[in-house]
Amino acid sequence: MSQEREKCRLKSLMGLDSLRTQAERNRLGQFATPYRLASELVCHAAAMLPARSEIRFLEPGFGSGPFYSALLNSPFAKRVRIARGFEIDQDYGKAAKRCWNGTGLRLSIADFTKVEPPKTDKAKFNLVVCNPPYVRHHHLSQNQKKELQMTVARHTAFKMNGLSGLYTYFMILSKAWMSDDGIGAWLIPSEFMDVNYGRKVKEFLLDAVTLYHIHRCDPEEVQFEDALVSSAIVFFRNSVPPAGHKVEFSLGRTLEDPKLSREVDVDQLRHSTKWTGLVQNSTWRPISGSCDVLDSLFRIKRGLATGCNSFFILTPDRIQKERIPRRFLIPILPSPKDLGTNEVMADEEGIPRIKNPLFLLSCDLPEVQVQKGYPSLWRYLQRGMAEGVDGRYLCRHRSPWYSQEIRPPSPLLCTYMGRPTKRSNIPFRFILNRSAATAANVYLMLYPRSPLDSLLKTDPALLRELWKALSSITSEMLVGEGRVYGGGLHKMEPKELANVSADVIWDILPKRFREYRVKNLFT
Repeated sequence: MSQEREKCRLKSLMGLDSLRTQAERNRLGQFATPYRLASELVCHAAAMLPARSEIRFLEPGFGSGPFYSALLNSPFAKRVRIARGFEIDQDYGKAAKRCWNGTGLRLSIADFTKVEPPKTDKAKFNLVVCNPPYVRHHHLSQNQKKELQMTVARHTAFKMNGLSGLYTYFMILSKAWMSDDGIGAWLIPSEFMDVNYGRKVKEFLLDAVTLYHIHRCDPEEVQFEDALVSSAIVFFRNSVPPAGHKVEFSLGRTLEDPKLSREVDVDQLRHSTKWTGLVQNSTWRPISGSCDVLDSLFRIKRGLATGCNSFFILTPDRIQKERIPRRFLIPILPSPKDLGTNEVMADEEGIPRIKNPLFLLSCDLPEVQVQKGYPSLWRYLQRGMAEGVDGRYLCRHRSPWYSQEIRPPSPLLCTYMGRPTKRSNIPFRFILNRSAATAANVYLMLYPRSPLDSLLKTDPALLRELWKALSSITSEMLVGEGRVYGGGLHKMEPKELANVSADVIWDILPKRFREYRVKNLFT
């Protein structure tokens, strides 16, 4: 009978998903859990409960009920005494009610975050399993964020980061619904282990509950066909963590048979800024803030964001057609996939010698002066205003809207994102830039700090050696500091690149600079 209901659930899910666009479901964070993964997760979580104990089950973001279905088809089905679910979407909620009618499930079409938790331990749940809605913070209004933060503080005495996604509120609020020693199992994006807002989530997992296991799905094995997101499964118990507690970290394949697995001390986790690489690294290094990292030698900035690349980044042919004055054009590197080289040479004017040179339009003159002195540029800007370019978020926060932030050319760059290829297992490329071209935000720009900058001016040949040294940094070191998404897409923010070990750089610098390292004179 449960298998027949699972077929009903899948049929209903496919019908509902077909009525909404991919963009709509992305905005609402609706990514259905594959049944195989739901079954694996539920069985692993239920096995953490005492043998022969009754199961009081809660699925806060019910959807079509994949975890409930997996539970009813598991060896633990006969132990289920209470089953409760919440689903905010009317269509999915009504369909789920029809599908699971008669099974004893109490399903409410309501917002889980706005429902009052049970008051007594007996009325609470000892097995909470969920794939919560993956709604990023910028899709939440300020009022929603304030309400969610107040709700979490009221029920758990925990303060949330304002950049937290909706899924983190679900997970932390679940504590108020859990009985003592109850088990929580959550399928969530793995990014919380590395990003800034994730610090509060990690604080919750380390201090408010007993974290038992984090299994990171292999980024190459995308779990959701309709979401490019790297997933993690988090298991915790609603209890005070014991002294000397260790947490299991695993990676890839299945929960019972992962590719990699290791235990990590809780104290080590408290001092680690990134958790995703812990299972792969046999040695652990906290963020040092000293001469051991690239930040000691380079100021690392993200490339500039134009607000509308198609309007502000121009080809030579378009410049000629629109008659844009040369004084308002800055050479800019094309995207990494179009660059075609890792060493950018330049002509006598500093323009890159590449197949497809591009230029950035930037003008800080007021509109009256442009209109009077540069009529062709004014016509082009008027066309941009007619197309609404001036009303875009970045543009309307600039004065004038057609000016650009200042990003001088940097001699070294690193790609912001990438995937391993057959040619190289390193997802990031370091670029040697001998031109006067700036770069857009698909690059990270490395500016040598004062002592190193002075050395390069006296010994220009050293720049190539720096580039070679950066390019020799191992994939493990770069990936360990960055973050990874579904499908094996890797990203690196400036602070993450800044925390990569600088050992390969220090090895090629003159002796007097190595002495600076010991004295920690770089600031």
